[in-house]
Amino acid sequence: MSDLRKIIIDGIELEVPPAMTLIQAAEMAGIEIPRFCYHERLSIAGNCRMCLVEVVGGPPKPAASCAMQVRDLRPGPEGQPPVIKTNSPMVKKAREGVMEFLLINHPLDCPICDQGGECDLQDQAMAYGVDFSRFREPKRAVEDLDLGPLVETHMTRCISCTRCVRFTTEVAGVTVMGQTGRGEDAEITTYLGSLIDSELQGNIIDLCPVGALVSKPYAFTARPWELKKTETVDVMDALGSSIRVDTKGREVMRILPRNHDGTNEEWISDKTRFVWDGLRRQRLDRPYIRKNGKLQPATWPEALAAAATAIKGARNLSGLVGDLAPVEAAFALKLLVEGQGGIVECRTDGAKLPAGNRSGYVGTAAIEDIDQADQILLIGTNPRVEAPVLNARIRKAWLRGADVTLVGHPVDLTYEHTHLGTDRAALETLAGGGFDKARDVPSVVIVGQAALRGEDGAAVLAAAMKLAEASDSGLMILHTAAGRVGAMDVGAVAEGGIAAALGADVILNLGADEIDIPAGPTVIYQGSHGDRGAHRADIILPAAAWTEESGMFVNTEGRPQLALRAGFPPGDAKENWAILRALSGELGAALPFDAQSALRAAIHDAVPHLAATDEVMENDWQPLPEGSLGQGDFGAAFDDFYLTNPVARASALMAELSAGAKARRASAPLAAE
Repeated sequence: MSDLRKIIIDGIELEVPPAMTLIQAAEMAGIEIPRFCYHERLSIAGNCRMCLVEVVGGPPKPAASCAMQVRDLRPGPEGQPPVIKTNSPMVKKAREGVMEFLLINHPLDCPICDQGGECDLQDQAMAYGVDFSRFREPKRAVEDLDLGPLVETHMTRCISCTRCVRFTTEVAGVTVMGQTGRGEDAEITTYLGSLIDSELQGNIIDLCPVGALVSKPYAFTARPWELKKTETVDVMDALGSSIRVDTKGREVMRILPRNHDGTNEEWISDKTRFVWDGLRRQRLDRPYIRKNGKLQPATWPEALAAAATAIKGARNLSGLVGDLAPVEAAFALKLLVEGQGGIVECRTDGAKLPAGNRSGYVGTAAIEDIDQADQILLIGTNPRVEAPVLNARIRKAWLRGADVTLVGHPVDLTYEHTHLGTDRAALETLAGGGFDKARDVPSVVIVGQAALRGEDGAAVLAAAMKLAEASDSGLMILHTAAGRVGAMDVGAVAEGGIAAALGADVILNLGADEIDIPAGPTVIYQGSHGDRGAHRADIILPAAAWTEESGMFVNTEGRPQLALRAGFPPGDAKENWAILRALSGELGAALPFDAQSALRAAIHDAVPHLAATDEVMENDWQPLPEGSLGQGDFGAAFDDFYLTNPVARASALMAELSAGAKARRASAPLAAE
């Protein structure tokens, strides 16, 4: 017997699950129903009443389609399928009335509102409202909230849809927003005027259907029709969130999320959304050569000639692959350096990731597996700061009933979890059989980079793999560097790890800014910002940032993704692969490609699975041999969530957020970074 119900919406007959709401059923039929408070990823509030429809044979009044399920409908007198009308005179009049009430107190400031041009209230007032107003009374006004440096508030515009309240409470996991008062005195506010302590708070800007919550850094800078929109992916963490970069001329004006159910759903972290001002500051826009202890400007021919001379005279040559390097650049660096007899290393943080074993440096679990997991084990990771959007997904699984267990430093994850310990001993106890209870239910083991950086990193990974195998769990290696998995895929790993790479007398540094290179070696730095790597460099080759070149990245679950160019690099800076191609020509050993398409073809020949864009391949399970676990607690992946890469460290806004987070940590030791 089928568990589907047959209904008729505007003459269209369809079968839908009985638990589906009428607004969802209408979407399946391709019928648009206006809404303000309803959002498919939030709980149902049913308080804007814009989604009213007529249920034929039902009560003589319209029904809220977001709050009524198909199972609530009664069939006709002779068993006919229930009939719903979304465009009858009753519905039209009801929507016009709702819109009139919504606009009673809404200020007439559309010309100066940042939401203009992409405002749900504007669009739906035009489509479903009336062209006059019957109200002449004074409009009410509400004091604006101070939510910090990210979200600017104009609460007089608020229509009390409560999307922001539901998002912060349900998805972000911080209960600081709510509604007080009744009737005309009702207003959305925060608890005792507190700030929103979340790495995801910027998403309420997208959720707000009016101009009550807008982006403070973007305010009064551009209109949506002035912007060129480029769909690409994020590199601020290794999740590979789908984003849209909006540019005006040569400058990035804002970054917005795109929907992708496999990675970020439709959320992005605050670092992803607001880091764009770092793309304008501290940029390397011309080559430099160090002369008499000081970096002096140079031309490209001079810089390439100096770099080639240093490489030719090297006794030992090594290449370092930075955290934000695309696959093309890592592959080209590997060909160039190994062609000169050198070694290449991408594990600049010292993580003991096994070369050639994709189940050991990617794992076997996809991000979507978290949605179905009944048990989730976190080892040496704080996903709230390492991948905030992934943490929201774990929280969603916890709300559904999943049990979360943590082995590592005690942190506030925004959801309840069992903390088994901070050190290797707790992991050893688990690996000895403490997680076998998970065998009968879907489970995921998530291992962070902090757990793999010690001398016993390989043994920790082996224990985690043994634990996952014993409990039939999926294994996920949670990376913090967007370029790490792609570089591992193309084999940018050295036998002796980072220690061997730093032992060379000439180092070709491809954007590795998170490592201190000791005095002695000649350093050729190729990167986009004047950060730690450029300060240590003897020769600087200015390169494009990730929004300024087309590149491939592989996210933490092993999904190849394409980042498309949204603008052009400043000054004389060039694309990363093109610099390496030019340098190889200067060395007299030109790399076998003259275009990025030829380079990608070579990558696909060498690593075929990278050709499957946006697909998560199944990795062969290759457990590591067990080793001896050391002593001590698992540390943190990084000190400061907001300052993890050169782009973020160049951002004035990230510096402000970092200072605010430090102040909060000082007053609450367990507060998230």
